[in-house]
Amino acid sequence: MKYLIAEDEIDLQQSIVTYLQRDGNICEVASDFREASGKAALYDYDVIILDINLVTGSGLDVLKTLKKEKKKAGVIIISANNSLTDKLEGLDLGADDYITKPFHLAELNSRINAVLRRGKYGGDEIMEFNEIKIDTKSRTAYVNSKAIALTRKEYDLLVFFISNKGRVLSKEIIAEHLWGDDSDLLDNFDFIYVHINNLRKKLTAEGAKYIKTAYGSGYKFIED
Repeated sequence: MKYLIAEDEIDLQQSIVTYLQRDGNICEVASDFREASGKAALYDYDVIILDINLVTGSGLDVLKTLKKEKKKAGVIIISANNSLTDKLEGLDLGADDYITKPFHLAELNSRINAVLRRGKYGGDEIMEFNEIKIDTKSRTAYVNSKAIALTRKEYDLLVFFISNKGRVLSKEIIAEHLWGDDSDLLDNFDFIYVHINNLRKKLTAEGAKYIKTAYGSGYKFIED
């Protein structure tokens, strides 16, 4: 999964990042309102962990923009303020959950998982596209009920493709999804071709042929 942690308390921000990265998740950070607004508008995330009281602005304004632009990311608001008014305002604006500081990271993780299940996966842990089935809990992909051996990046690619089926994904967007902020340090996107070609071969070997090249643009996942 890919997360944005918009939190201006750096120690807490880094604690959340370290905790979530243990399971191989991609974590990006924003330490103020401007950075949070920019990243939330530019990139797609599975979940955004959003502090209400960001430096130079309110996280609620970031949330308003997310909903206005119809971003699909789940949003969990975090705040030191236990005010019922703030909580209700955040939920009314479209936040998926609300957690008050201080909190245990294990509780935050459980809330993230609940948001993912309710949102992207329609309330359960299975994604399906024709003969392809993905068990997101075990991180296992099946084609025609046969498990296929995928690397972590290949699995992340497949989930990303199915979640964005029919949409052209540029090499830059794919790189940013797989590597987060570190993608800016890469000299080229050759590694994307390698991962996509390997995933395509594994799917095709079992009869699934949905990854198409959009010449000059990137790739898209569509019906034959």
